[in-house]
Amino acid sequence: MQSIVERIERARARAHEIARRTPLERARRLSERLGARVLLKREDLQPVHSFKLRGAYNKIVSLSAEEAARGLVAASAGNHAQGVALAAQKLAYQETILMPTTTPEIKVQAVRALGAEVLLHGDTYDDACDEALRLVDERDAVFVHAYDDVDVIAGQGTVAVEILEQHPEPIDAIFVPVGGGGLLAGVLAYIKSMRPDTAIIGVEPSDAACLHATLEAGEPVPLDHVGIFADGAAVRQVGTEPFRIVNGRLDGMVRVSVDEICAAIQDLFEDTRGIAEPAGALAVAGMKQWVAAGGLAGAEGAGRTLVAIQSGANMNFHRLRHVSERAELGEEREAIFAVTIPERNGSFRRLCSALGDRSVTEFNYRYAGDSDAHVFVGIELREGRTERDTIARELRDAGYPVLDLTGNELALIHTRYMVGGRAASVEKERLLRFGFPERPGALRRFLELMSPDWAITLFHYRNHGAALGRVLAGIAVPEADYEAFEQYLEDLAYR
Repeated sequence: MQSIVERIERARARAHEIARRTPLERARRLSERLGARVLLKREDLQPVHSFKLRGAYNKIVSLSAEEAARGLVAASAGNHAQGVALAAQKLAYQETILMPTTTPEIKVQAVRALGAEVLLHGDTYDDACDEALRLVDERDAVFVHAYDDVDVIAGQGTVAVEILEQHPEPIDAIFVPVGGGGLLAGVLAYIKSMRPDTAIIGVEPSDAACLHATLEAGEPVPLDHVGIFADGAAVRQVGTEPFRIVNGRLDGMVRVSVDEICAAIQDLFEDTRGIAEPAGALAVAGMKQWVAAGGLAGAEGAGRTLVAIQSGANMNFHRLRHVSERAELGEEREAIFAVTIPERNGSFRRLCSALGDRSVTEFNYRYAGDSDAHVFVGIELREGRTERDTIARELRDAGYPVLDLTGNELALIHTRYMVGGRAASVEKERLLRFGFPERPGALRRFLELMSPDWAITLFHYRNHGAALGRVLAGIAVPEADYEAFEQYLEDLAYR
């Protein structure tokens, strides 16, 4: 019986019949930030924008003619499905692919465009897999597993072959994204046979950490719930074969949050101008956390070489807004505070003065009564947690009750949309929507030019990266001041 390394060597000869030899690129910005030589294995540049093509093709091309004639069935959250579909198209095989109903539409359409029959079933990969296995029994078809198959693992292991060919010098650590464990098993098996001193670090989403749970239990165990933000790694239970290969041989495991994943997507964009899907950014997110936790302790900094596998780029466009907002939090480049201020004219201006020249990323306020006002405010950070703590202390020293909401999931997702409503007691309210220049001091100018006799009753603003921020503002203006108010708007010269 062939060893897994022998299978990888055999798969190596087949891989480039359909897959690209993807580049191993230096990430300049990440290298500077982490104090090491950071290399990215660009599997997002495969024809299906994911490494999954390697394992799917190696499995399918290994089938006998009799097996292939029975038809193929696979289950996938998207990337494996595209690999199976392209491999089946090249070999003129018939295939049916089960995908969760939560799969991003870009992946579903890509699979259908390759000629595969696609059936949507369940909310998770595991739901789709159960239905796929039922069809296999019903049709006597061949099941092409996404990760729990030695031929699939061997195909994924060709990523490691290329890494060592492209970088023959020592590598200190390779960071590998983990879903079902197929890629990790293939990479670990080959690297440890050739470069046993190279550390292999697996990276999982914190809300889908099936390998972590398995390592703790000592055997594959299912998770009760699986988060689906990183849909390409949203697996309830690690594969039996991957676990057999990696058990006792891994050098470390890292679990990363949604915010850390979003920050890694931004990092990859800034270095490569490519947009990674959440699972595709796992390795970089894990690398950053590992280094921050002292993973380079005792090392000679820039002399260390770290490799991250950028595993996929099948990102739905509509997710980018969420990624952008959460990336700032993941990098600790934004702080969110709830601040209580007196409900009287001039309080808004005094709060802005207390914030100094810092860039305001968000401001939400609505008049609710004559006592206190509650403001939801975002501040751009340059020094992370240290600056965040400093801002909170300065506001408290200025007499403002402050609540730090930066790590509050409920507040970040919902609270900003609850700051509003109708204020029945407000009279002569002028409601304005205007373009707010995205530069420090713009908000202060808006307030300083405004008459102290006019009360701000509503202010909704969020920086989305455009040249002009969109602001909705309510201002209570006495009827006698209408002419002066129009002059104020003209002098302000905002759109």
